[in-house]
Amino acid sequence: MADKVADEPKTVTVSLELPPPKPHETPDDEVAVAIPDRPVDPGLLPSAPSIRSMTLVTPQIGPSVADSGAPGVGTVASPGASRRERLRGEPSELPESAAMLTADRILDVKRRPKSRPTGVWNRLVYGATFTGVNLGDSKAERHRKELDHRIRRELTGGARFIPVLTRKGGVGKTTVTALLGMALSDVRDDRVVAVDANPDRGTLSERVPRHSTATVRDVVHRANSIGSYTDFTQFVSHDETRLDVLASDTDPNLSEAFDEDDYNVVADLASRYYSFVLTDCGTGIVHSVMRATLRRADEIVIVSGGSVDEAKLASETLTWLDANGYGALVQNAVVAINTATQGTNMVMLDEIEAHFRSRVRELVRIPYDPLLAAGSVVPYHQLKPLTREAARTLAALVVEGLADPKD
Repeated sequence: MADKVADEPKTVTVSLELPPPKPHETPDDEVAVAIPDRPVDPGLLPSAPSIRSMTLVTPQIGPSVADSGAPGVGTVASPGASRRERLRGEPSELPESAAMLTADRILDVKRRPKSRPTGVWNRLVYGATFTGVNLGDSKAERHRKELDHRIRRELTGGARFIPVLTRKGGVGKTTVTALLGMALSDVRDDRVVAVDANPDRGTLSERVPRHSTATVRDVVHRANSIGSYTDFTQFVSHDETRLDVLASDTDPNLSEAFDEDDYNVVADLASRYYSFVLTDCGTGIVHSVMRATLRRADEIVIVSGGSVDEAKLASETLTWLDANGYGALVQNAVVAINTATQGTNMVMLDEIEAHFRSRVRELVRIPYDPLLAAGSVVPYHQLKPLTREAARTLAALVVEGLADPKD
């Protein structure tokens, strides 16, 4: 009975002593214009009532939105009525909706089972204690997952174009293009294609198993018949990481004829079906294909060897880009230093890196790997761990350069 009385609205009576009402006085201007039809004795009018008291009724406090699960329009939240302010396990005074059964409320984080640990020592402890002690992932495994997360970063918008270029031949530009594409394709779920736009008979298609003899020239000639991703895949080769590669013409005369308009046809088609379009550029920086490539570029990768002249030509490439209106690309560029070139063991790579760090956003060292030096198909998962680590780091840096600064 006491609870029922407590729930009823409470009334509070307040008495206010008000001064007597003043007699009505008609202003002179109103008297002049308001001529009554009949004379009225003011004394016959009832006097205005005198307000002596008023009653205030406090509104009933409704349930909070958090407890009821309803929209709660027009209700007033009650202090102490929300779930956050109640003790754990204490029931609400009003029935809860199913929406209140959230995972963060019910699941005990401390009791969630951990995945099997990685690393020799961690697994040994896990087995020796009959799964009683789980040290979690090893430091190397945590680093691998963190790198995967950086590469998988979600990007908004359409296809992203990343040219890989330099003014010096023989520094591993094609190899770096293949490594970058493989690292992206191996981790990400979207599609990656590498286009060989080298007018001097490129060799990018030789870095993956050849599944098609078609080239960029075939794509240009049959562009009108390509209406789906399946149609486009008839012209590309791919490897174990799902990287698609579009070869250049094997005839140098035809390669030289591959111009700006042809590249735009290929790029327009590739942008329909791929999230990343890598372009293995030639050494001719003033070639018309290079102009079309840079106009579409969202980010660039500059490849440098480890010798003095190779580093100079790579730096001069940045200077040319900066002087021709591509300063933003230079500032956001990533430099890949191929340490497998001749003369690398005679130079101080730290000094080369210090130079490029003053001009670009990031740089990566690509170590020597005999499987890369062979100049044939690149078996990505058979590369040395340090080589794959460098390729994955390059991929992560490229993705970060494409991400929205607000992300």
